[in-house]
Amino acid sequence: MTEPNRVRHASVAWAERHAQFFFVGPAVLAMFGLIGFPLLYSVYMSLHKWSIVSTRPPVFTGLQNFVQALSSVQFGEAVARTLYYTALAVMLPTLLGLVSALVFARRFLMRGVLRTIFVLPMMSTPVAMALIWQMMFHPTLGVLNYLLSLVGLPPSVWIFSRRSVIPSLVLVETWHATPFMMLIILGGLASLPVEPFEAATVDGATAPQKFWYLTLPLVWPYIMVAVLLRTIDALKAFDSIYVLTQGGPGNASETINIFLYLQAFAYYQIGYASAVVLLFFSLVTGVAVLLIGFRRGTSWR
Repeated sequence: MTEPNRVRHASVAWAERHAQFFFVGPAVLAMFGLIGFPLLYSVYMSLHKWSIVSTRPPVFTGLQNFVQALSSVQFGEAVARTLYYTALAVMLPTLLGLVSALVFARRFLMRGVLRTIFVLPMMSTPVAMALIWQMMFHPTLGVLNYLLSLVGLPPSVWIFSRRSVIPSLVLVETWHATPFMMLIILGGLASLPVEPFEAATVDGATAPQKFWYLTLPLVWPYIMVAVLLRTIDALKAFDSIYVLTQGGPGNASETINIFLYLQAFAYYQIGYASAVVLLFFSLVTGVAVLLIGFRRGTSWR
């Protein structure tokens, strides 16, 4: 074999041994460009003090932005509001999604049509949805207070009160997220084996007993997956909250996302906002890891 052929064969053999890198490489580079570089640049900016409207270059300050954020009362309140909002925005859609999945798992007339109508809120864009809910929340012209008057209840100020703004935002999120939870749990219900339920029926088990001892344990992994996805989505909620309240009244609905948005684009403190972004990223990652560990280490019973 001549020297050029030997080199060509060696090159082809090397390419075949490392073919997986040629297929995965472009995707890795694209992901680094979309995620890795912004993350690294955020780390760089978090270590500097820089205002976007200033002509001065960024000034290195080390961990001062992180210390400022962790010692800030406003940031601590934003974290508490975010966790409070997330807890409500996960529990309610999960419960309603489970009930809805149990209903739509049964066969009845026009089930397909009703299921299609039920999932329509999930397909709406958050901004358009928030604008419609903003009109519905109006204290005097909104349809929600009109519905309350029909059943003899007093009107509510909804998103215009510090006390009711978070529950009102959770109401919007529940309306939007419940179909998503229902679809995941419904997929789990559709994959359950029928033999245990037939054996339970033969043994005389009642419907509540079959639900408690068979349905919930078998569908529990799907519920936990839905809870994990819903928790991450609720933690980083921004668009509907900003359209409805911009963090108000006062700062009663100022979650971490709203807080860091204001720091970056209202007060132009890019370095401080970058530190808040990294702290928020750590919070979301930590919650996700805890939920994944909880899902792997627990079962319904």
